[in-house]
Amino acid sequence: MKLSEIKSILPTLENVAFQLEDGTFVPEHFHVTEVGQVSKHFIDCGGVIRQEKIVNFQLWDANDFKHRLKPAKLLHIIELSEQKLGIEDNEIEVEYQAETIGKYGLQFNGKNFVLKNKATACLASDACGTKTMAFEPSFNNLSVENANACAPGSGCC
Repeated sequence: MKLSEIKSILPTLENVAFQLEDGTFVPEHFHVTEVGQVSKHFIDCGGVIRQEKIVNFQLWDANDFKHRLKPAKLLHIIELSEQKLGIEDNEIEVEYQAETIGKYGLQFNGKNFVLKNKATACLASDACGTKTMAFEPSFNNLSVENANACAPGSGCC
């Protein structure tokens, strides 16, 4: 979800609720402790230099049981962030504390904002010879001859 999308949804809501993919909710007394723009400049394992920009929201459960963030207040925080920080209309990534800080994509299901699990991936799979798998790999058929397939200097990760 892009920043412009959440800005168009917020005025239509009575309450702001964030839900994890497993159906559990972020406690309704959460705080949005940060709204910002994060720039990432990096090189992938295939040697390609890349740049990414995301809008970052950080949610925090402060055990402040009387706190309830209303849609108008969140919209005001977003607009203030745009004005003061020059935040652009990029995809939103949400940080939320579980066992460690988790990073989530954001969707809207018509009623609640849903924190979508994110996963790492190889951005240079063609250089590494890896393929995106839509299933769980089996390690039963690994052979010793493939053990050094990603040797130093091979162009793989």
